[in-house]
Amino acid sequence: MKILIVEDEKDFADSISQYLSDENYRCETANDFRTALDKIMMYQYDCILLDIMLPGGDGLKLLQEIQRLKKEDGVIIISAKDSLQDKIKGLQNGADDYLAKPFHLPELAARIYSVIRRKQFANNDLIHQNEITIGLQGKTVKVNGKEIALTKKEFDLLLYFVSNKNKVISKNALAEHLSGDFAEMMNSYDFVYAHIKNLKKKLTDAGYGNYLKTMYGTGYKWDI
Repeated sequence: MKILIVEDEKDFADSISQYLSDENYRCETANDFRTALDKIMMYQYDCILLDIMLPGGDGLKLLQEIQRLKKEDGVIIISAKDSLQDKIKGLQNGADDYLAKPFHLPELAARIYSVIRRKQFANNDLIHQNEITIGLQGKTVKVNGKEIALTKKEFDLLLYFVSNKNKVISKNALAEHLSGDFAEMMNSYDFVYAHIKNLKKKLTDAGYGNYLKTMYGTGYKWDI
């Protein structure tokens, strides 16, 4: 799961990033309006943590841009402003949640989990697709009732495919999902192929229904 932290206080953003990374989220940061806008326009995130007061612009304008682009990224406003009017304005502009500073990082993690579960998986903690069961909270995967061990990136890939079932996903989109804005620095897609190969082998060995298809010259598709 990929998170964008839009926060001008770098030390605070770094502390959030470190905590969420330990919780198995992949984090990117943006410390000003322009950087945040560029990332939002170029990439897709499972959840965006958005401060309102930013150098170079208003965070609410970023929220409006997300709505204009019809992006489905979850958004949680994190702000020192704690008035009822600010909360209402943020939620009316499309935010999924609002958390006033200061806050405890475990609460933030719980809010992120809730937003992602609600937006992508209809509030379910367990995702069932035929013989596959995915536990979101415990980050577990079972095939025919038997748990299989996946790495963090393999689990992330599986969730990405499942949440985009029956859609062709390009190699570039997969590279960006796995490595964020470092994807454009990669000279090849070998790291994508390696993670997909390992994921597919583990699922195949466990007896899944061979849903992960290679679309030659295009990308991959979770065909179910």
